[in-house]
Amino acid sequence: MDYKEMYQEWLTNPVFDEDTKAELKAIAGDEKEIRERFYMDLEFGTAGLRGVIGAGTNRMNIYTVRKATQGLANYIASVGGRERGVAIAYDSRRMSPEFADEAALCLAANGIKAYVFESLRPTPELSYAVRKLGCIAGINITASHNPPEYNGYKVYWEDGAQITPPHDTGIMSEVKKVTDYSAMKTMDKDAAVKAGVYEVIGANIDDPYIEELKKQVIHWDSIKEQQKNIKIVYSPLHGTGNIPARRVLKELGFENVYVVKEQELPDGEFPAVSYPNPEAKEAFALGLKLAKEVDADLVLATDPDADRLGCYVKDTKSGEYICLTGNMSGCLLEDYELSQIKATRGIPEDGAVVSTIVTTNMAGAIARAFGVRFIEVLTGFKFIGQQILGFEQSGKGSYLFGFEESYGCLIGTHARDKDAIVATMALCEAAAYYKSQGKTLWDAMIDMYEKYGYYKDDIKSITLKGIEGLQKIQEILNTLRGNTPEKIGDYTVLSARDYKLDTVKNLQTGEVTKTGLPNSNVLYYDLNDDAWLCVRPSGTEPKVKFYYGVKGTSLEDADKKSAALGEQVLAMIEKMM
Repeated sequence: MDYKEMYQEWLTNPVFDEDTKAELKAIAGDEKEIRERFYMDLEFGTAGLRGVIGAGTNRMNIYTVRKATQGLANYIASVGGRERGVAIAYDSRRMSPEFADEAALCLAANGIKAYVFESLRPTPELSYAVRKLGCIAGINITASHNPPEYNGYKVYWEDGAQITPPHDTGIMSEVKKVTDYSAMKTMDKDAAVKAGVYEVIGANIDDPYIEELKKQVIHWDSIKEQQKNIKIVYSPLHGTGNIPARRVLKELGFENVYVVKEQELPDGEFPAVSYPNPEAKEAFALGLKLAKEVDADLVLATDPDADRLGCYVKDTKSGEYICLTGNMSGCLLEDYELSQIKATRGIPEDGAVVSTIVTTNMAGAIARAFGVRFIEVLTGFKFIGQQILGFEQSGKGSYLFGFEESYGCLIGTHARDKDAIVATMALCEAAAYYKSQGKTLWDAMIDMYEKYGYYKDDIKSITLKGIEGLQKIQEILNTLRGNTPEKIGDYTVLSARDYKLDTVKNLQTGEVTKTGLPNSNVLYYDLNDDAWLCVRPSGTEPKVKFYYGVKGTSLEDADKKSAALGEQVLAMIEKMM
């Protein structure tokens, strides 16, 4: 069926409820809107679903959620995992509880027990719950930091990480096979509870999860010494972090935690933050205002599903609060964790730090300074989780730290996804440790720059919406793939990696080797002077992203080089459009 026929199908088929039909009748005559909603099925990709909430095959609604879940249920049955059940969590977004129940009741109707959290919970706790309960899979209803009109559906496998090969392609294949909405199973909730295939979970997961986080503390002595002195401003940005982040800080003993009241309560409309992303400066406006009022040492904000943590730290010399990018806070925690592990119990011989290809080169420099193996993986924390699983299965490799540039890190192996709650705890611990030495977190950051080099990393993106936008994004990748640039801005391209073709070409010698990583539509250029550029389409938004990094001789020099490279990259891409 074409999109017009599919539109009529949704208007007339009795499987679709009256509210859905009323929404669709309201767009009658709007050809462009009808086309956008029905020209394709909302794609179930390697990260699951993410899209605008609304009626239609290309939207997030109870029917597209049911379709995805039926495919997942079919895959679980095919691998003999029905008896183990599926854990389900959700965030504060519009329709999140409804989508969670829709998924649970579809699973239940397929004879697969659903363990559903009683209320909203962070993404990392869902990851923990999958392993704690011995589930075959997990589902998290969240669109992370996307605008209010979005929601999403992430699938986790038994190791607690988001799905990776072969399960991702297996599930995707099963979802594609599901085409008849009337054949997708569901059942009454009371009947599911009575049958024992719908179970509510809560404190039985919360309490052991928090205890696992507290096991990661290295310096209880520093916390005890500074618990009355450290001042922390925190915002959950209307999301899931409010209760667990405040709980763990309280149980650690921090006495001066100030919550941004305007952003405290869960709200899918995000009324007190225009863009609920801790990478966005505007998300911190209220937090910084409160920080100045109470003279806070650091300002923290978790995104709506609490897997990513943004941070500002006070520079006592200038009195200003300085934003730490994900690369900066990640490196700060990496250096803190490795240095304190080394000082307190010694670095294991098979210790490893895992990061992604779009993360700062400083991460590798820190790891090498401690004699630790540094492993690079594709973008997506699931690939870091995959490395942890490999360590466990082989008995070789001790995971010490992992992070990616987008404010995501994991300390410990209790979860297999990034965890902003443990990151909140660890940054506050580090602040206490450095304060006991007469330093701020910003002082510690400067010490790192002096030791490892003044690395500066940034990202530019171009948003191209709709059908035409997707085509243009692919054209950009195809043009670069077919014509490898010899120079990018002021830098010479030393080698070009094509993760789709699995090639690394040395531009000086012409030698071609393999990347050694899974297939992905990503291009990466190693440049002279430890600079780099990576180009990849976003997996969750209609964007093409350009990650890049430089190394300077000072903060000012690094800033200047970074700004110049960013402008040069955009100018190069504009010529292709």
